[in-house]
Amino acid sequence: MPVQPTYPGVYIEELPSTVRTITAVSTSVAAFLGHTRRGPVNRPVTITSFADYERRFGGLASDSAVGYAVQQFFLNGGSIAVVVRVGAAGTGTSAGVALVSSENEAAAEALGLAAKEPGEWGSKLRVVVDYDTPKPKETFNLHVFDSASGARESFTGLSMNPAHSRYVKALVDSASSLVQVTSVGRGRPDPVGTVSKPFGDRLPDLSPEIEVRIGSVKHKFKIYDSAAGDESPTTVPQLALLLERKLRALPDAPGKRAFAGVRVTAFGQRLQVVAGSTEKDDVVRFSGDAAGPLGLEDFARPPAFGFGGGVDAGPPGPMDLIGSEAAKTGINALRDVQDVNLLILPEVAAYNNADDIATVLSAAAALCQEKRMFLVADAPAAWRSVDAARAGLSAFESVPGTHTALYFPHLEMVDPLTGRLRAFPPSGAVAGVMARTDSERGVWKAPAGTETKLAGVRGLTVPMTDRENGLLNPLALNCLRSFPVIGPVSWGARTLAGADVLASQWKYVPVRRLALMLEESLYRGTKWVVFEPNDERLWSQIRLNVGAFLHTLFQQGAFQGTSAREAYFVKCDRDTTTQDDINRGVVNVVVGFAPLKPAEFVIVKIEQMAGQIEV
Repeated sequence: MPVQPTYPGVYIEELPSTVRTITAVSTSVAAFLGHTRRGPVNRPVTITSFADYERRFGGLASDSAVGYAVQQFFLNGGSIAVVVRVGAAGTGTSAGVALVSSENEAAAEALGLAAKEPGEWGSKLRVVVDYDTPKPKETFNLHVFDSASGARESFTGLSMNPAHSRYVKALVDSASSLVQVTSVGRGRPDPVGTVSKPFGDRLPDLSPEIEVRIGSVKHKFKIYDSAAGDESPTTVPQLALLLERKLRALPDAPGKRAFAGVRVTAFGQRLQVVAGSTEKDDVVRFSGDAAGPLGLEDFARPPAFGFGGGVDAGPPGPMDLIGSEAAKTGINALRDVQDVNLLILPEVAAYNNADDIATVLSAAAALCQEKRMFLVADAPAAWRSVDAARAGLSAFESVPGTHTALYFPHLEMVDPLTGRLRAFPPSGAVAGVMARTDSERGVWKAPAGTETKLAGVRGLTVPMTDRENGLLNPLALNCLRSFPVIGPVSWGARTLAGADVLASQWKYVPVRRLALMLEESLYRGTKWVVFEPNDERLWSQIRLNVGAFLHTLFQQGAFQGTSAREAYFVKCDRDTTTQDDINRGVVNVVVGFAPLKPAEFVIVKIEQMAGQIEV
C-alpha cells in the first residue's frame, strides 16, 4: 500500500513486480475412454500409475482395450492419466443386499445397500453388522469389505433415526467408496453370526455338554470344564474369551478355517459368535443342554451378508462413446476437466464399420479442437496389410485432421491374463512415448525415431519395408516399424492433415502440439489483463510478460533461429489495438513463432574426389 509520510524519517514501501510469470502447461496428460470392469460411469478419474487403475477400475479385462492401453501408457513413460468408464446404454446393474430386522414383530427389510458402481464386481462385496457399540440397544456397526480386492470400510455407532448425528444413510452415502444406502426401514438390521439372549445378573450353568455345527462339521464340547483346568467365568466378557478359545481348538474341515478363525464378541449382556470365514453357509448353530440357557440357538446368521445381482455393462457403441454434451457423458465428460492434452479411444479400432470409426473420431477431433487437445487414433484392426490401409484411408477424410494423428499397424504383445501373444491398438503405447519425449526433450521434439522404442512390444501385426512405408507416409498415416537391434519404434510424426497434397501448416505432430501448448499457456497466463486499463502501459506489460515466456522456450530449443528476433515476436501496440478496439474493451496481442520441423528425410550426398590439382 502507498506510504503516507507523517513524521520525518525513512519509509519503506514494497512495490509489486510488473512481470507476471507465465507457466507452460502440461502437455502429456492422457485421457482414456472405454469399457472397464468397475469404476464410476461417465466420471473422469485421475490416476498416476497402473496400480491406481487396478484399484479404481479393476485391472485388466480380456474384453476391455482400455486397461491394456493404460498399462502400455505407463509402461512407455506416461505419468498422469484420466480414465472415463463408458458402457453400452441400458446395460449394467449394481449388486445389492437387503438386510432384515427382527426387532419388529415380523422380520422386514431394515436397510438396503447397493454397490456404488454398477458391474459384476459388486457381487464380491460383503457386509458385516454387529451391535458392539457404547449403546448396544440403540446403535450398530456396519463393516463393508471387497473379497476380491481386500478393500475394507467400517462405520461405527450408526443409527436408523434420521435426526441422529450418525444417521446411517447420511454417513454411508457421503463416506463410502464401495456402497450406498438405497432404503431405510424400521428397526436395526440383524447382526451377523449367532447372537445370544441377554444374560441376567448371573451366568447360567455352563457344565452341560453343548453341540456346535458349522456347515457339515459337528462337534460336542463343554464350555466350562473344571477337570480341564478352566476357570469359572463370572462376567460376559470372560465367557466370550473362554468360548472363543474352546471353539478355536475344535478341528476344521480340510482346507477351511471356520472354527480356527471364529470370533466371539461380548456387547452389553450378550454374545455374538461369528465363523472364521465369509461363506454364507458357514452359520454357527448351537444345540444341547447348555444352548437353551445360554440362548445361543437364536438369531443364527451367516458370518457376512453377501451382495448379488451385479451385471457388467456391455462394450460401448459409437453413440455411447460420443455421449451427450448436455449430460456430459462419453467424451463430453472431459469438458470440465483441466489439463488434458491427449485423447485415447482404443476400443474404436475394434469396430467393424469404418463409418462408425470415422463418426467417433470426428466427434473426438472436434472436441480436441475446442479444448486444445490432441487425438491419438488407432488404425482399424481390420487393416491387416499395407494395401488395406491405403484403401481404407479414404474413410478418414471427414475427420478433422489438424488435431489428430493416426497410427498403423497394431502391436503384438503378451497378454498378462493368458500368457499368449495378442494384438493391441497402439495408441496407449504411442501416448506414453509422447509423454516420455516431452519430459526428456520437450513437446517440440517429434515423438518418433530410434529413441522411441516401444516397451514390451514383441512384434507388429504388419511388418513393413522401407518402400511400403513410403506408400503410407505421404498419405499422413504414421507407421510403426521394427528394426534390427533397435526393435519396434514409432516411425512417423504427421497429423491426419499432413498428407503431401494438402500442404497444411499443421503437417507435423510436434508443431501442432507446441502450438496447443503455447495457446493454453498464454490463455491462462494472461487472464490478469482482464479489466486492466487498456493503454500503452498495459501493452508494454503484455509484451514483457509474453516475451519473457517465449524467450525461455527459445533458450530451451523450442524455436528456429540463432537469435530471439528470428525465433519469435510479440506485438501489442497501436497497430494491433485501434481506438475502436479500445472503445469496445478489446486488446489484441499477436504472437508469432518459428517452429522446429522434424528432419523427416535425411539426404546424405557423397562426392568422390578425382584427385588434387596443384596450381
